[in-house]
Amino acid sequence: MNYTAKLLPREKVFRDPVHNYIHVAYQVILDLIGTREFQRLRRIKQLGTSSFTFHGAEHSRFTHSLGVYELTRQICDNFVRNYPSQQPGDGLWNDHERLVALCAALLHDIGHGPYSHTFERIFGTNHEAWTVKIITSPETEVNQVLRQVDADFPEKVASVIQKTYPNPQVVQMISSQIDADRMDYLLRDAYHTGTKYGLFDVTRILRVMRPYKKGIAFQANGMHAVEDYIVCRFQMYQQVYFHPVSRGMEVVLTHLLQRAKFLYEDKGSHHIQVPTLLVPFFEQNFGTDDYLKLDDGVLNTYFTYWRDNPDSILKDLSIRFLDRKPLKSIAFTPETETILPKMRDLVEAAGFEPEYYTAINDSFDEPYDAYDPANNNNRAKPQIEIMQEDGSLNELSTLSPIVHAIAGRTTGDRRFYFPREMLHPDDLQIFTPVYDEFKQHVSNNALK
Repeated sequence: MNYTAKLLPREKVFRDPVHNYIHVAYQVILDLIGTREFQRLRRIKQLGTSSFTFHGAEHSRFTHSLGVYELTRQICDNFVRNYPSQQPGDGLWNDHERLVALCAALLHDIGHGPYSHTFERIFGTNHEAWTVKIITSPETEVNQVLRQVDADFPEKVASVIQKTYPNPQVVQMISSQIDADRMDYLLRDAYHTGTKYGLFDVTRILRVMRPYKKGIAFQANGMHAVEDYIVCRFQMYQQVYFHPVSRGMEVVLTHLLQRAKFLYEDKGSHHIQVPTLLVPFFEQNFGTDDYLKLDDGVLNTYFTYWRDNPDSILKDLSIRFLDRKPLKSIAFTPETETILPKMRDLVEAAGFEPEYYTAINDSFDEPYDAYDPANNNNRAKPQIEIMQEDGSLNELSTLSPIVHAIAGRTTGDRRFYFPREMLHPDDLQIFTPVYDEFKQHVSNNALK
């Protein structure tokens, strides 16, 4: 698709801790960054409750989105320099696709709500659907900027997010098992959490990426850099994204919003300090403007009000969230799961409502999904193809023993969450046999 856009008189750059400089040459990109909808991403943390575990993880979806844009720009530069299309259908890169790729990369997360995934579970929203809606809705500034390129340009950008855009190279730049989105968040999250698990040779990976008719492949001489990326991603999920304390804070947040929703539906908003901006979501009657008014700060403000609420549960959960008092947890297996109802009963006997003070949290990830001809399920992401010098393709796990060892294997755990006071009851008047029995059950499992 041949879309053109006005170039800036002089390239604009943003300093970035991960990519050093983020380069902007098109006016449309600069205009998109300045929209109300994109600026809102400054107020939504990239890692949600992970900042309660890794104190440096205060970075926003704004910075991540700029990073995804920058990596996509570098991919386009590599493709046009080394693999320019010579004739239609040759499977090489047509640089007329650059603008739609850059805009989709920049806007791919614009639909995230406050405390993204927790908010989605409570109110039934979907960030990808909201991304498409924000891009295509005539009432948004983003849509108005995109329509300056062409009347149908917003729909083309949205189709990349929806994975229906006709050029698979553009789609795979933004959404595949090794794309600009994943590469940026691994590097950026590793930087801000102070961990080294997510560090891989992104320069080398960008160098060995190449287009072909069905999407994007990687040259065989760069296979080990790709292999290292897969291992880094595996380690980041286990050590950072699935950290039990971050999940404990997410459970508190989930139950806090659930309690607020219950009180509103049961008694009316006056019992929870009139959360005006949340009322449309409690009533499931919200539009784009309602959605865009919300960010992490809005929710935190309501939580601050609620720490003085007459409802003891809402008050306590607000304090636990704001003052970082996560629920404790134990990992359990199918063999030990049978004891959980008894532990839940003991929590209730100690004076805590199980609905709000216990939870089962599942966190699992598949580090790499290799194609299995025996499996009829469609893969969520295209597999990683390694291109040999003769142009033949091999799926990554058939060449890499390390990737083969983790391909198709789901990793993670299931945890039972409960109040910390069940293990440290000094500040509570808990009936001693209840506490002793609960502690005995915990000691029979691996407390982490």
